[in-house]
Amino acid sequence: MVTLVKGDITKLAVDAIVNAANTSLLGGGGVDGAIHRAGGPAILEECKKIRAKQGGCATGKAVITTAGLLPAKFVIHTVGPVWNGGQQGERELLASCYRSSLQVAVANGVKTIAFPNISTGIYGFPKPEAAGIAIKEVQQYLADENPLHEVFFVCFDDENYSLYKERLGWNKA
Repeated sequence: MVTLVKGDITKLAVDAIVNAANTSLLGGGGVDGAIHRAGGPAILEECKKIRAKQGGCATGKAVITTAGLLPAKFVIHTVGPVWNGGQQGERELLASCYRSSLQVAVANGVKTIAFPNISTGIYGFPKPEAAGIAIKEVQQYLADENPLHEVFFVCFDDENYSLYKERLGWNKA
């Protein structure tokens, strides 16, 4: 099941929230900074351990940590692509973020997961295209047999919320 929410991803009581992280995993701006601030130091400590072991997280990949003080159980950190005009494999890298996050979720017993709008902030990915990729990847994943019960798309702004609502076919009132 897919659920669309307009609000703050750090407030959701789900098994896992996805963080639009950077390759360093050390926190940053946007949703990344909000998750680290709300979740407290435990998230950063686990991110540092991952960095020590594997040197960060590559674009399109995902890793998992505790959610610290958040109502979620886990944070799945994925690194979205920076938009460079669409000729640098950005679309496939963004699709890979969703697939990798879902795979990490299932491997860790997650039943409910919430995604932010990956790469659409400072990374500049066009919001309409990013919404289409996100929805397509999640729907394809849910079409196969897997233990996920619910996937949330959490939109912080009205523009993304409207785009997702339209693309999910929920404008038919």
